[in-house]
Amino acid sequence: MAREGVPQLNATGDGAPEANGRPQLAEAQMPDGKPVASRDAPVGGQAVLEGVMMRGVSTWAVAVRKPDEEIEITSEPLVSWAKRHRVLRWPVIRGVVALGESLKIGFRALAISANAQLEPEEGEEEAPEIGGFTWGATIVLSLVLAIGLFFVVPVGATSLIKDQLGSSLLFWLVEGILRTAIFIGYLALISRLNDLRRVFEYHGAEHKTISCYEAGDRLTPERAERYSRLHPRCGTSFLLVVMVVAIFVFAPLGLPAWYWLLASRILGIPLIAGISYEVIKWAGRNRRKRWVRAVMYPGLMLQNLTTREPDREQLAVAIAALEAVLAVESPEQAAREGDIEIVA
Repeated sequence: MAREGVPQLNATGDGAPEANGRPQLAEAQMPDGKPVASRDAPVGGQAVLEGVMMRGVSTWAVAVRKPDEEIEITSEPLVSWAKRHRVLRWPVIRGVVALGESLKIGFRALAISANAQLEPEEGEEEAPEIGGFTWGATIVLSLVLAIGLFFVVPVGATSLIKDQLGSSLLFWLVEGILRTAIFIGYLALISRLNDLRRVFEYHGAEHKTISCYEAGDRLTPERAERYSRLHPRCGTSFLLVVMVVAIFVFAPLGLPAWYWLLASRILGIPLIAGISYEVIKWAGRNRRKRWVRAVMYPGLMLQNLTTREPDREQLAVAIAALEAVLAVESPEQAAREGDIEIVA
């Protein structure tokens, strides 16, 4: 039931949404029973510590709620690598570029949010900042752990029973199932950590805010909270697609020596990421088709582990980040001019 003074969201036909008109919604609701926009917009984001990062085509911004409850906004220009060379906009290659850019911006936004939470020590006027070396080491360690856990461990464990499997078909099936199981188990484990709960709430706020914008609805916490915290272009869905795509990419390699198996799993990551990017981008554009929603359903359900329902204060932070981007650019116009697309 709608709160007093807030009209119900009603699905409308195709067409460009109007900022103060009726929201443009997909005909079918998301698995959590809440609406999502019928169109895609070149806007993405990421939850950070007590805040949200939003990125458009030429700008990204991070809004963080500091310990004194003030919302601190940092905005920086963005020149996509894909604008520099046409080859970087080719299918699959553009996915690798998008992933690299997202990682770079994401770690930078995390550093900003972490430093915003620090308070001055006794007798000091300014809080100490986390140094660049610390963040560099964190990035390297994170990437090594991710590659090791989701690619090296599955192929290593499956290699132990390679002789018992007896065929390359069974090998890559068992490896793929094991990799996907490790990924899902990892998400299930971290979803239970209380320290990450607020990050997941800001993740939900990011999705709701993007859907509210994509629908052409008013960007207010009261309106944004009505949208689904699940989104077709979420990074969680993207990672699940990566796990599945990896099965098919590695299958033609057969059963070479163990060191070639290991090398292929590491060197093949860019190709897998590029193909997965094309899949998730295409799914976001075709979210109104029933069979597409069916295929993407598992990824949407996984978002129940990595998102939580945000409160209005968290939505206000997400909206502040998006408005900082919109104050500088019109994402749709910038995307048409630069042929750049963004995964949420």
